[in-house]
Amino acid sequence: MEHVPPPAEELARLDRELAELDARRAQLLTRRTWLLAALRPPAPTAAPGWNPSAWGAPPPGRPGAPAQPWGHVPKQPPAPRSAQNVLLTLGGLLLTVAAVAFTLVSWGSMGIGGRSAVLAAVTLGALIAPAVLLRRGLAATAEALAALALVLTLLDVYAVHAVAAPDTDGLGFTAVASAVLAVLWTAYGLALGKLRLPLPTAVVLAQWPLLFWAWAAGAPALVVGWALLATAVLDGVIALWGKGPGVRVTACVGGSAMGFSALMVGLALSTTASGPLGAVAPGALLLAAAAAALAGAWRAPKGFARTGGVVAGLAAVAAVGGVPAAALSDGWRVLAYLLCGLALAGVVRAGLPRDAARGVLAASGVVVAGALVWALPSLAAVLLGPVTLLSDVWAGSPEGFRSALGSTLPWSEPAAAPVVLALVAGLLGSAYRWWPSVVRIAAPLAAPRTADTGTPGAGVPGAPGAVGAAAPWPGWSGWSGTGTGAGADPRRRPSAATLRGVVGAGAVALGWGAFLLAGALLDVPYAVAAAGETALVGGLLALAVRGAGSGRGASAVPVTALVGAVSGAVSVGLLSLASEAAAYAVFGALAVLFAGAAVRVGAEVPRAVFAVASVVWSTVLTGFAGRSLDLDPHEAAPLVLLVPALTVLLGARLRRHPVALPVELTGALGALVAVGLAVSDAPFLALVLALCGVLAAGTAVRPERRPVAGCLAAALFVLATWVRLAASEVSFPEAYTLPVTVPALVVGVARRRRDPEASSWTAYGPGLAATLLPSLAVAWTDTDWLRPLLLGVAALVITLLGARYRLQALLVLGGVVLGLDGLHELAPYVAQVAGALPRWLPPALAGLLLLVVGATYEQRLRDARRLREALGRMR
Repeated sequence: MEHVPPPAEELARLDRELAELDARRAQLLTRRTWLLAALRPPAPTAAPGWNPSAWGAPPPGRPGAPAQPWGHVPKQPPAPRSAQNVLLTLGGLLLTVAAVAFTLVSWGSMGIGGRSAVLAAVTLGALIAPAVLLRRGLAATAEALAALALVLTLLDVYAVHAVAAPDTDGLGFTAVASAVLAVLWTAYGLALGKLRLPLPTAVVLAQWPLLFWAWAAGAPALVVGWALLATAVLDGVIALWGKGPGVRVTACVGGSAMGFSALMVGLALSTTASGPLGAVAPGALLLAAAAAALAGAWRAPKGFARTGGVVAGLAAVAAVGGVPAAALSDGWRVLAYLLCGLALAGVVRAGLPRDAARGVLAASGVVVAGALVWALPSLAAVLLGPVTLLSDVWAGSPEGFRSALGSTLPWSEPAAAPVVLALVAGLLGSAYRWWPSVVRIAAPLAAPRTADTGTPGAGVPGAPGAVGAAAPWPGWSGWSGTGTGAGADPRRRPSAATLRGVVGAGAVALGWGAFLLAGALLDVPYAVAAAGETALVGGLLALAVRGAGSGRGASAVPVTALVGAVSGAVSVGLLSLASEAAAYAVFGALAVLFAGAAVRVGAEVPRAVFAVASVVWSTVLTGFAGRSLDLDPHEAAPLVLLVPALTVLLGARLRRHPVALPVELTGALGALVAVGLAVSDAPFLALVLALCGVLAAGTAVRPERRPVAGCLAAALFVLATWVRLAASEVSFPEAYTLPVTVPALVVGVARRRRDPEASSWTAYGPGLAATLLPSLAVAWTDTDWLRPLLLGVAALVITLLGARYRLQALLVLGGVVLGLDGLHELAPYVAQVAGALPRWLPPALAGLLLLVVGATYEQRLRDARRLREALGRMR
């Protein structure tokens, strides 16, 4: 029975075989190239200036190409025409300057007949000459003379207006002249099809007749908008059916400019209309622009079709939404446009071309995104407004929600913001709930077109209409939530779970923001606002726990709920600072909610976040307790250590659970806060440090925490001792430290006898540091000679013992204390000598030292490396 491997294994096997084939093919090609080079006779050395290709050498990059016949000279490429173009351009420019100078300067010295004859003859000659030149193959020269003829025709128009019709309106005459010139240059360009300049020139001239006509007639802005739109439609027709790329590009640029101007005129008139009736006429202009853009998108290429769809969708929203918006107040107008933008989603069933429909859908997304951006400032004010309460904690409960925010935002303007957020959140939530239906509806727009039929999905396995169709494209099955499917390109197309997760995450975030904004705009009582936000945090926690527990812990919905819960907790926590009762109630509820979520959630990362947040809220509660008892900050510091003590006990219960370390680290940060609170009072600081040492020692009981917590506990105990001695103004700390050092060293000796591999830092480090370091600190302020002498002798003995028995702790501690003690004793003499030396000598000595060290740098590195290795071999 033949074994059929799983698809993943078979795919890996195929990849390996293909890689081997590619490697073998590369080897064979390399060998073939070498053989061709070996069989080819060596080419003779070419003399300077000779062309090697004339001797039959194959052109570069073509190994094995047949050699040319002996003495064959290949056909030379045509000479570059850059010099010719420069000459023709300069000639045409000079002739143009001469014509302008003649018209403006010398025109008055001639009579009417002479003027007309000269200008007509020159213009006629410039128009006829390109035809003659084209028959002789001089296309570049013909283009130059055509450009000259263009300038001459403009001068003819100027001359006619200045002489024959000086009293006519300049704008009206310009409109007529541009229309006539556009027609003439169109006919000229069609007659001489080889010229590239006349037809684009005609397109440029065609941009102005209607605009100048409306301007000359003093037409209202709406008529000007229609003139711009008509010009843009003409440009669109030329862009679709024009002759040559130059004409189409020129028409596309002109149409874009004119169409944008028409849209801006219509939008300005629609948004400033005094009522719904006043917005109808601008709306008609915008609807006409939308229809024109959609008609152009029907036949335009892919990119232009999508752009046309976007323009059509936005123009339709502005046209239809502007009518009801004119009847609404400023705070509610955005809702009218949003509803129209959402209505554009019906384009999926409108039978439009796929690219145009995608553009319309993109316009719908732009409208929705714009409405959400409009609502963001008010939402940010609700979330960040309670920060102002930090400057006046427990000042008293405010009357309403807005007064607690401290924001100067005019709340009447964003009146529709919660409705906007709730509406979009509801639609996204519905799409998330009925995702398969959304996939079926959007299938016509998602299915690719085939090159042979142009039908969406034709011939594609799984496409609509195909035999056995199961999905709109290969891999579409993933869009229903079952996977990405075979054949889907994950680099270019997001997976189904990703898209659905983004939709659900948007629904959660916007729904949360809608509730917050609704409370602020309704100005609910302060207690209701605090309770409502706390309940909202609980709901988000429940959603995060449910999503993570269902195996989708990495999806966007539970992650968004988690982020929203933490952000909302911070916001409502700041909001509760206005009242003492509210602060206790809110932070107590938050601690319980996050602790419960940490217990119920199944994923490790959310559990750690919830547990850490619960520890933080509990730490804040202990700080509130100190404030309620009217304790000074240093007096409240021991209370803050209650939560770190609980985290130590919880860590002992959790042991190696992944949540244990984050919880203990958070408790350690709480202990650090307690130390910061006690800094202002030395006795309390010593007490807090000692209590922290007890907590660290309790943590060090566990083997997995012993290396770090044990050293930390020893350091905290020693530091607490120093602070206590300093606070008591003890001048002889040895009387207190030596009774600790002696038993500690005895314990260290016993530890080393039982475990010879134990580190000397663990055995002797705490005991030696307990006496050496406080004595060193006092010795640096002692003016007597006895203590530095005794300390130096003790440090010397400890250093020698460390070197004799190869104990790193004794060697390092003794050496450092001995060096610092000696430096203290030599410091006055060094200062005296430094004062007696010339000022230039210390820099000179420093420079000399640097030169010596630099010259022996490698040797110094080897010495330092040997010293490090020697210390590393010690225990």
